[in-house]
Amino acid sequence: MSNYDFDYLIIGSGFGGSVSAHRLAEKGYSVAVMEMGKRWRAEDFPESNWNARRFYWRPRLGLKGFFNLRPFRHVMVICGNAVGGGSITYANTLLVPPESIWDEGTWAGLSDWKEEMPAHFAEAERMLGVTENELFGPADNLLKEMAELEGVGDTFKPTRVATFFPPQGDPGGKTYPDPYFGGEGPERATCTGCGGCMTGCRYNAKNTLDKNYLYFAEKNGAEVFEETRVVEVRPLNGQADGRDGYEVTTERSTARFNKQRRTFRAGHVIFSASSLGTQELLFKLKQNGSLPNISDDLGNRVRTNAESVLGIRFPGKEVDMSPGVAIGSGIHIDQHTHIEATRYGNGHDLNSTLTALMVGGEGPMRILHWLWALLRHPVTFFRAANPFGWARQSLIFLVMQTVDASLSMRLKRRWYWPFSKLLCSEGDRIPTNIPQANEFTKKMASHFNGIPFTTATEIFFNVPFTAHCMGGCAMADSPEHGVIDSQNRVFNYQNLYVIDGSMLGANLGVNPSLTITALAERAMSFIPPKEDSNNGNG
Repeated sequence: MSNYDFDYLIIGSGFGGSVSAHRLAEKGYSVAVMEMGKRWRAEDFPESNWNARRFYWRPRLGLKGFFNLRPFRHVMVICGNAVGGGSITYANTLLVPPESIWDEGTWAGLSDWKEEMPAHFAEAERMLGVTENELFGPADNLLKEMAELEGVGDTFKPTRVATFFPPQGDPGGKTYPDPYFGGEGPERATCTGCGGCMTGCRYNAKNTLDKNYLYFAEKNGAEVFEETRVVEVRPLNGQADGRDGYEVTTERSTARFNKQRRTFRAGHVIFSASSLGTQELLFKLKQNGSLPNISDDLGNRVRTNAESVLGIRFPGKEVDMSPGVAIGSGIHIDQHTHIEATRYGNGHDLNSTLTALMVGGEGPMRILHWLWALLRHPVTFFRAANPFGWARQSLIFLVMQTVDASLSMRLKRRWYWPFSKLLCSEGDRIPTNIPQANEFTKKMASHFNGIPFTTATEIFFNVPFTAHCMGGCAMADSPEHGVIDSQNRVFNYQNLYVIDGSMLGANLGVNPSLTITALAERAMSFIPPKEDSNNGNG
């Protein structure tokens, strides 16, 4: 067929979608990217996340920011909604996972991963401008000191981050012509070490996707449709397997009434809407009969990096924990458990409302322990709970484990919302906390005269936090064991792909963004240049 609006239509502009858009446009294809969130420039980000309207993403409530919280019965998921996907609000930490992950899970044996992936990781690092962190703040220094006291000082390492650092001794904030792509990319400014990476970099120093992959995709002709939600994907011409392409229907994601529905015809469709977004849309399309042959394995083995978010607050101290990049360093307290020193910028205190004083106990009993702590130590309790000054006074720990644990996602009606189906978690509960990390945090708080805290969902709902929801559309050898094959093609369909965090087949134990980018590079390597391309590539 030749009457397509686009050769490829990509749903989502995160790490999978932006890589795909760049490589496909580079190969001469016409490309559309449908992004539910808004486009952000450095000057558009809120000066503080207390500006909830420009920080949180809940468009039905008038909140049109980029930071999203999705609660489930088993886990609370943090994710991003913006042009550039989660890169706008992530901590720009890009780590290569241990080689052992390729021998685990549903993708084991599908390819010679250990031979193939290093080249794709290297290209991903080049495009994202990955470098070793050069700005250590008080939070990093305290973590290093505690690691040495615990006998694991040799594991302390600076993180590898997507940040444009200033020359040594320079305070940062100076603008330079493109330093990454021989002058072909956008101009950049050096990092000031403000700690505000996760609330939107206001200094143009964070290498978000709109400054590399997506920037070049648009430069090569790709069209990005912001504030656009895909609601339907249906095979064209009655060809159930999609061999003739797809009809895609969209609507305005930020509109309450006038949804401005549009329809596009595309030869190929790539789902890159994040693990949760892709699962939710595929479930709807499977259940409404648009794509009924999606594997029944959809929604299985959703992983969270076995994560926990902890921290120590130092109320009243003059030391400022906020300087540096969002995640500046990390240690291993054992072979399975990685702890990263994390921070928010000074004044970005709103997420303090998601924390609670750390107490002992398990399950529902922790609420009683928390209430007892309130009665016994009311002054300590309220000093820890005071939201003002939280970012400046807090050393936050992001804890991840390589230990495998998973849950399932399903789309169904709930008693409290009979109007439509919702994405819901099912299965056995994943661990709510990591005991060895809790003990490390308590010891460190005691040693440095701080107050340990954890997430409120752990205390009140026995539910952990994660910023790294993965899986649900895993790579596998057959539709009985996964949703896509080793080249990211959806089983039982032609011209249909999944390229985002949902494709991951094992628990990584590290921040997954670099792995998603590298796997997206690999997926694009299987697609040849367009024969009638006029860009000299084929």
